[in-house]
Amino acid sequence: MLLFFLFSSWNPFSGGGGESAGRRSQFPPKSLTSKKFSHSAQTSATPRHPIDPLTVGEIHRVRSILSSYEPFLGQFPAIQSMTIDEPDKSRVLGWQSGDPLPPRKAFVIGLLDNQSHLVTIDLESGRVETHEISSGSGYPMLTMEDVAAAVDAAVSYPGLEVSAAARGLSVANLSCISPSPGWFGPEEEGKRLLKVLCYSKQGTPNFYMRPLEGLVMTVDVDRREVIKFSDTGRGIPIPGGANTDYRFHPGNDPPEMNPINPISMEQPQGPSFTVTDGHLVEWANWEFHLKADQRAGFIVSRVVVRDSETGDRRSVMYKGFPSELFVPYMDVDEAWYFKSYMDAGEFGMGATAMPLVPLNDCPRNAHYMDGVFVSADGRPFIQPNMICLFERYAGDSAWRHTELTVSAGGEKVRNR
Repeated sequence: MLLFFLFSSWNPFSGGGGESAGRRSQFPPKSLTSKKFSHSAQTSATPRHPIDPLTVGEIHRVRSILSSYEPFLGQFPAIQSMTIDEPDKSRVLGWQSGDPLPPRKAFVIGLLDNQSHLVTIDLESGRVETHEISSGSGYPMLTMEDVAAAVDAAVSYPGLEVSAAARGLSVANLSCISPSPGWFGPEEEGKRLLKVLCYSKQGTPNFYMRPLEGLVMTVDVDRREVIKFSDTGRGIPIPGGANTDYRFHPGNDPPEMNPINPISMEQPQGPSFTVTDGHLVEWANWEFHLKADQRAGFIVSRVVVRDSETGDRRSVMYKGFPSELFVPYMDVDEAWYFKSYMDAGEFGMGATAMPLVPLNDCPRNAHYMDGVFVSADGRPFIQPNMICLFERYAGDSAWRHTELTVSAGGEKVRNR
C-alpha cells in the first residue's frame, strides 16, 4: 500500500470553461456518495511546528509592518513572495513536540522601482531584521497581477486589431495569454518581459487548437506596454474549431458501448494515516511534515522512518519539493523559440493550483489541505483543497509462488 499526496496546477489565464468544470459534471457516478472528508483549514490556524507556513494573521501582520517601514512609506512594493523564514536545520532537528517554538520570522521578496528587495521580519517584535537589494541577474516569480497587466497591454495594442482583421477576426474573438517569459539577447537585459500569444475562441472553448500562428507581442511588464510586435503568419490558416471541445456535457450523445458500473475503493475502518496539527502526517512506520507552498506547490519535510526490526527512528529526508517543471519547446520559429515553461519559478505551482474535487480527483477518506498565499498587495488569499492525502494499493500482486508439495493453495503477496 502506498500513501499519495496530490495537487493540481493550471494556467489562470487560459480562458473560461476549464477541464475541471467538465469533469465535475460527469463524475462521480450517481450511485456513489462522498462521506465527510477530513480537511486542514488554514484560515485561522495557529503554528504548531517551527516550519509551519505563515498563517492568515501572520501575513496581515507582515503587511502592516511593511506598510509602516520607512523605505516603503512612499510606495508599497509588489510582493512576489512571502514565506516563513525557517530556523536553522540544527534547531529544527532538535525541536520536540511540546517545546516552545523558535521565534517566527517572515522572508519577503518585494519589487519596487525595478529592484528586488529581500526583507526578513521578526513577527514577535515587529522589527525588520535584514533588508537587502538583490544585485544578481534575473527576477523573482511573477504575480498574477503582472500576467494580467501584460495581457491587458497586448490586447489594447492597435496592431493586434489589424492582425486580427487580416484573419477575418476581431479582438473580441481572441483569447490572449502569456505562456512564457524567457530572456533572449542583450536588448532584453534588465527588463521584465512577457511574450503574449493569441488564439481564436470562435466555435470552441479549447482555443489552444486555434492559434494565430506567427503573432507575438513582447510586453514590458513594468512599463505596461508592447515593445515589440511581430506578425509573420498572416498566410497561415487558423485550424477549424469543430470537434475540439474536450469537456464532458450531460447532453452529449452516449458512446456506442455497454454501460460501465462505478468502481469504489472502500476503507471501512477509515484511513491508516493521521494528520496532527494540520501538517504532521503519520502512516505505518513513517512520519513527515507536509505543507503547501506558493512557488513549489508543496513541501515535504522531516521525513522519518522507524526501523521495523530495531524500532530505531532514521531520518530519510530533511526537505524535498518540486524544484521546477521545465518544458522547452526548442522550435526555432519566431513564435515558438522562446517557449520554455518554468512553471514553479515563473508562475508558481501553488499560486496556480486549482481545488481538488472529492471522489473525482481524490478517493474516499482523503485528507485535504488548503494553501495560504499572498497576493501582490501583501494580503492573504486561500487556495482551498489544493492538496489531498490518501492511501491506495500500488497495483497488482507483487509476487506469487506455489509449491505443490508445501502449499496446495500457493502464496501471494499484494503490492503495497
